[in-house]
Amino acid sequence: MHLKNGIMGFEENRKFNLKRFQLKKTVFFWFFIFCHFIFHGQQKEKDTTHFVFYPDKIMVRANLNTQTDAHILNNKSGDNLYLQTNNSYKLFLAVDYKFIGFTYGFYPKFIGGNKDENTKGKSKFSEYNFRFFLGQWLQTVEYSKIKGYYVENSTDFFPGLDPDHQGYIVFPDFKTQRYGMSTSYIFNKNFSLKSITSFTEWQKKSAGSFIPTILYAYKKLSFSTDILESSQNEYDIAIGQGYFYNFIIKNRFYVAPNLTVLGGIKFTNSKSNEENVITTEKKNYWATALKGGLKIGYNSEKILCGLSFNFDATSYKENKTETISNDNFYGLLYFGYRFDAPKFIAKPVENIENKINF
Repeated sequence: MHLKNGIMGFEENRKFNLKRFQLKKTVFFWFFIFCHFIFHGQQKEKDTTHFVFYPDKIMVRANLNTQTDAHILNNKSGDNLYLQTNNSYKLFLAVDYKFIGFTYGFYPKFIGGNKDENTKGKSKFSEYNFRFFLGQWLQTVEYSKIKGYYVENSTDFFPGLDPDHQGYIVFPDFKTQRYGMSTSYIFNKNFSLKSITSFTEWQKKSAGSFIPTILYAYKKLSFSTDILESSQNEYDIAIGQGYFYNFIIKNRFYVAPNLTVLGGIKFTNSKSNEENVITTEKKNYWATALKGGLKIGYNSEKILCGLSFNFDATSYKENKTETISNDNFYGLLYFGYRFDAPKFIAKPVENIENKINF
């Protein structure tokens, strides 16, 4: 398979014709409806039998992980294409207080954010994530942007190429942007998802819970060379069932496995322009995903630390012979610290909490 045809095959069927401002209005509309129904109810007493609460503490964390971003086109004929970003690590800085949290992620240049730029090119990454724990509900809103990929299997297209000296085939203008939201419900009231995510409270006794989730996301991909321009929008809706468990060991240590299976529909609308020949196409697919991991950590009144091992595998059939997949296996190391919330933060958040009464 010629490289150009491989890229076109990979890029085609990747566009959903949805304008950004329409997406934003839809996101805010559904988030408002969600909050309207969830925020009604009476104030509940805190369950100190199963949980330790940190109501006046802000949790700040730094997470360092080895996750890379890749797109894989698998062809039954054996002509596969592996596109990957050039990064060694991702660094995420997180702040959580009461029911709200925020995370910012990027490639940390000072510890090897990009490696071998002279042969693999340069990659850029940024991510913004907001999360809201509303009673037994969890709502997330996120945005991410990635730019710059290289062909990991460049020698499959140019057998005589020596990538370590001559360089890999690179696509510096290959860019993905993603807007995503998820809504989850925690069935077991005696299980604290916060104790292994935002760490604004702590689980006293071992417990687990089924956590169904609805995911909805919009992704835009764009790509250009001297002879080819291609763009695509995708819209994904998926429903998943997950199970999370938190084993508490000697009050301070924990081991927390989790697994989530998802299935849903992917709508695409793609457009390519090759030497002034414009091609458009609309398709939809059944997509599946399997996500999970294992967290191990330590918690005290002020300090927490730990590590986790994670996997995230998604795929859908492009046609009878080709499958698009994205598989990630990565480790994560984190460190966190709790401190008293300053009044200019504590007072407005407390007012919101009292008004919504969850």
